[in-house]
Amino acid sequence: MSFLNSVQQIAYLGPGGSYTEMAKDIFCEKYKLNACQEPMKTIKRVLEFIDETPNAIGILPIENSIEGAVRETIDNLIRTKNPNIRILSEFVMPIRHCLLSRTTELYSITGVISHPQALAQCQNFIHNELPCNLDIIEVASTAEAAKSLENYNLTYAAIGSEKTGQIYNLNILKCNINDDIDNKTRFAIIGDFNTPKTNNDNTTLAFSTENKPGALLEILQIFHDYGINLSYIDSRPSKVKFGEYTFFVDFDGHITDEKILKLIKEIKSRTKYYRLVGSYERW
Repeated sequence: MSFLNSVQQIAYLGPGGSYTEMAKDIFCEKYKLNACQEPMKTIKRVLEFIDETPNAIGILPIENSIEGAVRETIDNLIRTKNPNIRILSEFVMPIRHCLLSRTTELYSITGVISHPQALAQCQNFIHNELPCNLDIIEVASTAEAAKSLENYNLTYAAIGSEKTGQIYNLNILKCNINDDIDNKTRFAIIGDFNTPKTNNDNTTLAFSTENKPGALLEILQIFHDYGINLSYIDSRPSKVKFGEYTFFVDFDGHITDEKILKLIKEIKSRTKYYRLVGSYERW
C-alpha cells in the first residue's frame, strides 16, 4: 500500500497541458493515486492550497538542469504555515520545448509568450531565429502561454510542449528549440505525509547561520565528519535582512537513519534557522 493512499486532492501548476501536469500523471500512475485534481494558476497558490487542505498534495517543478532551482517553489515551500509540508517524492523529466502558434509561418512571428524559465532555456533560438525587436511576454506556465494565444494576433507564438500544442490545437512551428538537448526538470510531490525509508534516499534541509566568518564552513564540516555525501548546495536571500541567506542542501540518507538524526541534531545547535524540506526516495 502506498504511503499516499489517503490523498484526497491533488493540486498542480496548470492549466492542462503543462509539463507539471505531465509529471502529475506519472506520479499518479506510480502511486496509484485516484483523487480530485485541482489545476492552479501559480506555484504559490499550489502551496497555499496544500497548506490549508488536509490530505492534499501538490505537484511542482523544483529544479531545472540549466536554470537551477525554481525559486518560486523553494521560496514558498519553506514559508508554509504548516512546517510539516515537505518534498515527498521526485521525478526527473526530459524537457523538449516547441514553438507553438495559430499560424503556420515561422517567419511571421513578432512576439513570444512563455514561463520565464522556458524563455531562458531557449535563448539561442530566440536570439538567432526570431526578430531582434521581438515582444517577449512572461506568464505563470507554458500551458497558460499556449492558452493565452487566443488573445493575441497570429504573429504571436508560445513556447511549450508538443502535448500543449495538441491540447490547444496549435501548429508546431519548430521542435526541440531548447538550447541544451539534455534539458531536464525535477518535479516533486509536496505535502504533509511521512515517507518510508527505501535505502536510496535523498534528504533536503534549509538553514541559516550567523553572519560571521566560518559559520557555513562549520556546518559543512559536520557533513564531512559524519561521512555524509552532499550532492547539492544553494542559497537564497532570507527575505528577513539584506545580506543574510538561507542555504539549501541535498545529501544522501533518510531522516530516520540514526546517523542522519545525530547529524541534524548538531546542525540545529549551530544554526539560526532550520527546516526539513524533505526526505524521499531518489529518482
